[in-house]
Amino acid sequence: MPRLIQTPETTHRIYFQDCDMLGHLNNARYLDYFLNAREDHTTAHYSLNMGELAREQNAAWVITKHHISYLKPAKQSTQVRILSQLIHFDNSNLVLEMQMRNEDGTRLLALLWSEMTFVAMPAGTRTDHANAMMDLLEQLDVDNVNYDPDGFDDRVKEVRQQLKKQRRNAGSDE
Repeated sequence: MPRLIQTPETTHRIYFQDCDMLGHLNNARYLDYFLNAREDHTTAHYSLNMGELAREQNAAWVITKHHISYLKPAKQSTQVRILSQLIHFDNSNLVLEMQMRNEDGTRLLALLWSEMTFVAMPAGTRTDHANAMMDLLEQLDVDNVNYDPDGFDDRVKEVRQQLKKQRRNAGSDE
């Protein structure tokens, strides 16, 4: 069986209607861009349709917490690259990391951690992932990110340093 892509990425255009008066992506709209990109990633790479999955299992993930860091503005009409990856999971929870970078992927614009809990519908009570889902999550969990619930700021710093090192090695650190 081929290995699944753990960190899919797509490019997205920043639209005028999503920007503030300075031409920067509105802070609240970052969440829409991130979550829409993740939905695109799960559909394209894992054949998961979140709506169908919720209907079939009578359960769905609900977001319980976001950690977001806005580092550089995403400007109107530019292309950005959005990466998403699973960095932690257990029997009923998961944590996704999503990064927004400039078009060539060399600069981090924003980083998001979304914590989610799997809940039964319509009660909204926590429930366990099915065995098949646990197997999928095991394949998707990124090994090179050491998740610490209190380590968000450290992770932002780590990603920024990785990208800076890549730019330096490519001879283009500005």
